[in-house]
Amino acid sequence: MLVMSVLCLLGLGLLAQEGVRQSGQPKQKSKVYLLHSDLLRKDSRHPDAQVVVGNVVFRHDSVYMYCDSAYYYDQISSFEAFSNVRMEQGDTLFLYGDHLYYDGMTQIAEMRMNVRMENRTTTLLTDSLNYDRVYNLGYFFDGGTLMDEQNVLTSEWGEYNPSTKQSVFNYNVRLVNPQFTLTSDTLRYNTATKVANIVGPSDIVSDANHIYSERGNYNTATGKADLYDRSVLSNEGKQLTGDTLYYDRNTGVGEAFWNIVMNDTVNKNMMTGDYGFYNEQTKYAFVTRKAVAVDYSQGDSLFLHGDTLMLETFHLNTDSMYREMRAFHKVRFYRTDVQGVADSLVFSTVDSCLTMYKDPILWNENQQLVGEQVKIYMNDSTIDWAHIINQALSVEQVDSTLFNQVAGKEMKSYFLDGQMRKTEVIGSVRIVYYPMDSDSTLIGMNVSETSQLDIYLQDQKLERMVMSPKSNGTLYPMDQIPKGTDRLDNFVWFDYIRPQNKADIFNWRGKRVEDQLKKSTRPPVELPNQHLFNKDKKE
Repeated sequence: MLVMSVLCLLGLGLLAQEGVRQSGQPKQKSKVYLLHSDLLRKDSRHPDAQVVVGNVVFRHDSVYMYCDSAYYYDQISSFEAFSNVRMEQGDTLFLYGDHLYYDGMTQIAEMRMNVRMENRTTTLLTDSLNYDRVYNLGYFFDGGTLMDEQNVLTSEWGEYNPSTKQSVFNYNVRLVNPQFTLTSDTLRYNTATKVANIVGPSDIVSDANHIYSERGNYNTATGKADLYDRSVLSNEGKQLTGDTLYYDRNTGVGEAFWNIVMNDTVNKNMMTGDYGFYNEQTKYAFVTRKAVAVDYSQGDSLFLHGDTLMLETFHLNTDSMYREMRAFHKVRFYRTDVQGVADSLVFSTVDSCLTMYKDPILWNENQQLVGEQVKIYMNDSTIDWAHIINQALSVEQVDSTLFNQVAGKEMKSYFLDGQMRKTEVIGSVRIVYYPMDSDSTLIGMNVSETSQLDIYLQDQKLERMVMSPKSNGTLYPMDQIPKGTDRLDNFVWFDYIRPQNKADIFNWRGKRVEDQLKKSTRPPVELPNQHLFNKDKKE
């Protein structure tokens, strides 16, 4: 019984020892062997070393090291090698230099002067390199260059792992590719995938493009980038910024998500929203989700909102090149001197004309212009003149209850320095007007009809009216105005729709049913690129 107990205890002890080995107990260090040298001798200056000279070969595990001469420290399994030093690990990793200290206990090789590490198609050049065989990691700390088939990278400090092909670079990092140059302070790069991981402030510059990013991935082979943290893509004066950017260098396509800004620093306008698309080759762009276009070319910026904003360039790189900016649907815009709403609008650089479609309304100070279609012709980003087509109505607010009104088939209003100076009313003109004496006292209410009316204004006040043919009309004293004659039959005052500030452009308010324009008997106005609007409606 005692014998059996002893045997059991011995068995448990052996199992415990085996468990320790399997649980990660360090294996016994292997020895560095001297395989060959032409000459071996002792040196009094290095009593612990054997001096080996000529065709020297060492082996440590599966690694072979060659040199012209060396000090071999057999007791500590290390050596110091000189001249034509070469280290071979399998058939994939080769390390060259003028001087090497190899520690067999730590398995760290310290290569110095004219160092070159080769791993298949990757080459690392430096003057000081430490290579850790345990972690299969080489690192330099006094400047180095890493080269593969695609790129050349330089930095002051860096490391490279031949197994994972992953490298890390710090301080004055520069990646040079035939198509671009990347500069950074910190960069991770994989020589197998050719993907650069941006982990700090970085600039990627090509002939026409500039990318700034502090975090993201850039595939140097395919030219595709995923960028985060408010990265910026710049191209010929245009900048695309977003919380997230996707960019394809070969196609020139950039996409931005969340809090995006498309800024044209040349023409001084921009578009913002939560999604943006831009093609730098075709100069096509659109923004949606809280989309806003901002023109800041003048002292006072104009803010325009629509469900979708689109910018397209036609006849690119020709003398006939022009651009169109389209907004649809539920368009609202605001500037301190002018406001407007419409279902859709188009601005073309061909004639600098902004055309408002489907229930357009335009306000300037206390003036309101309404029609089936409104065309606004710009001159250096300010209104030059406006054309109201079909069912034209101009309303000027005199006070809270009184309105000067002019209606006709069409109107042409001319502006100077942002103020309306003259209006031409053409066809079936009807007028309700409150003349004033010199001290701004209301004289009465005039009701007239004519074929054409020219209205001249000064400082937003009526200066004179010219009717063709001349019409005397009827002037009612203020206390004798017949009920119902103070409003034209198509009068409407859209104060409940008018944008009040730049934040109010997001609050769509449609016309009340009773305020809708009557259907016109004329053929419908054909919109440029009508299929785009119709397609969007269906979607």
